[in-house]
Amino acid sequence: MIEDLFFDFEGMRVRYRKSGTGKHMLFLHGWGVDSDTLMPLASHFSSGHTCILPDFPGFGQSGEPPAAWTVDDYAGCIHALLVHLDATRTDVIAHSFGGRVMLKLCSRPDTAVLFDKVLITGGAGMKPKRPLKFYLKKYFAKTLKAPFVILPGNLREKGLDRLRQTGLWRSLGSSDYSKLSGVMRETFVKSVSEFLEPCLPEIENEVLLLWGKNDDATPLYQAQRMEAGIRNAALVVIDDAGHYAFIDQPAKFRVIAEAFF
Repeated sequence: MIEDLFFDFEGMRVRYRKSGTGKHMLFLHGWGVDSDTLMPLASHFSSGHTCILPDFPGFGQSGEPPAAWTVDDYAGCIHALLVHLDATRTDVIAHSFGGRVMLKLCSRPDTAVLFDKVLITGGAGMKPKRPLKFYLKKYFAKTLKAPFVILPGNLREKGLDRLRQTGLWRSLGSSDYSKLSGVMRETFVKSVSEFLEPCLPEIENEVLLLWGKNDDATPLYQAQRMEAGIRNAALVVIDDAGHYAFIDQPAKFRVIAEAFF
């Protein structure tokens, strides 16, 4: 049974779903999607865990922040949720932006104690090799495509074809990108402009970095940088998988994750 719940954080309604019984396991989704992307993975683990899947503010059914947020604000929200649930020694699976938030949470002694084992896949937060403007456009393009990733093949391609015909998609190839506005765009820019290498030496949790070999949103060199900087980290690479390794190679991903937890 999946419970659809809300809690209040600084006047916002934040939606989370809960299923299963046992040790708490937190699932944190990436930018531009919501907890739906991780629901199949949570369903797999719910036989032995109480799975918690929040929608980050600004996504899914959670409210939008009243002003542009930073990664610290998102970390504060997740901290508040775990306190609300009285969850301690929580295992975590975090994807992309969710991984960025986890690097913050695990680097602080007062919040790191809430977590046990942490699996990060396609995690963001490392300084890119190419100019930031390039990655702003590339990452935003990934965000626009994200809702179509979980669809079956034919529907996925039809959806992507329609997306490519929109003015918003075409604007990514021009200076029109800078005209995109709104609280979430400002939040996006603040988030991807903060590089989290200084957090890495502060992390003492056991961390598994589970990466798609073909990830072009958060390339493999970024995972290698995380592995080098985090004391108790190990990197496992999945062939024939990209930024959504848990969708591209679900069976392999689950087997490795089960062995870790």
